[in-house]
Amino acid sequence: MELGNLKPAKGAVKGASKRLGRGQGSGTGGTASRGHKGAKSRSGYSKKIGFEGGQMPLQRRVPKFGFTNINRKEYAVINLDKLQSLVDNKKIKSTLDNDTMVSLRLVGKNDLVKILGRGELSAKLKVSAHKFTASAKSAIEAVGGEAITIE
Repeated sequence: MELGNLKPAKGAVKGASKRLGRGQGSGTGGTASRGHKGAKSRSGYSKKIGFEGGQMPLQRRVPKFGFTNINRKEYAVINLDKLQSLVDNKKIKSTLDNDTMVSLRLVGKNDLVKILGRGELSAKLKVSAHKFTASAKSAIEAVGGEAITIE
């Protein structure tokens, strides 16, 4: 290996791009392939996100309705029939807490959990969740289980 046959590693150098604005003889002199006049031809140009050439942008054309409550709490819901199927499939025995729900992938680890009253429950369970509907709570307690509200 000698100095004469050194070259950059493969992929290290991109193809030789045209040098813009280097005189008429280069073919890219004068306007430097930017066309004539206008914002795009000038240095420092960058268009705003959503800019549509002066036409009213889509975000401003579409009507807006309603109200979004920034303090809304979203709950991941689990019904009683799901709890019963977990007992039938021997996934849970007597207790169902947040860690168990996360490990069974019923909810995410940061989710708030609400137990809903759809379906029948025949197993005696000790269920821990952030919220219960009245029907779910009464159904769990009717079979001798316990509904524990997490704060």
